[in-house]
Amino acid sequence: MTYAKFKRLFDFIFAFILLSVSSPFFVLIPVLIKMEDSKGSVIFKQQRIGENEHLFTLYKFRSMRTELYKEERRLTDTERMLRIGRFIRKTSLDELPQLVNILKGEMSFIGPRPLLKEYLPYYTESEKFRHDIKPGISGWAQINGRNNVTWEEKFSLDIYYVKNISLTLDAKIFFVTIKKVLLGSDIVDDVGLENTQTLVDYRLKQNNLSHNESTRK
Repeated sequence: MTYAKFKRLFDFIFAFILLSVSSPFFVLIPVLIKMEDSKGSVIFKQQRIGENEHLFTLYKFRSMRTELYKEERRLTDTERMLRIGRFIRKTSLDELPQLVNILKGEMSFIGPRPLLKEYLPYYTESEKFRHDIKPGISGWAQINGRNNVTWEEKFSLDIYYVKNISLTLDAKIFFVTIKKVLLGSDIVDDVGLENTQTLVDYRLKQNNLSHNESTRK
């Protein structure tokens, strides 16, 4: 059996077990979300880039209010954050619905984090190599800096993982992730929070800097 097949088998069995064990959270968390904000679905759905650049729908428990504006002013992500939303993000419980993504074969426990479909035009050819395998709930980049590293560094870590994928590396990422979650150190990317620079903004800023430098010469 190849490691890829072993990993898929492990993902399926472990996701099924975790889904059964965590079933009370699938009752409690939606109730708490609805108590704070009765509008909208308790599940947040978003198109992400999967293996071989195939798009899939990623699932999370909703952590923000559905309300976007208040008194004609657009609310920030921080202002929209639910109290239960802060808790489930801090504990990574908002990621539990991704067990369904794993069962469907769209994700793995370990792999590069799936990013927004809008980012596709902004990858370099070498960076697209991160899409050669299934994306994961946690990955090498997430336990080595998360949002404290540049996009290039993050992609470099992702590509290192793809080229060196093994049981030993997966086990290391898995146990470090568990440790960080237990210590309350969130290791999963918070796409959408205003303190996180998007890849689009990052690339546009790079292009502007390059343009300014070339005009000075």
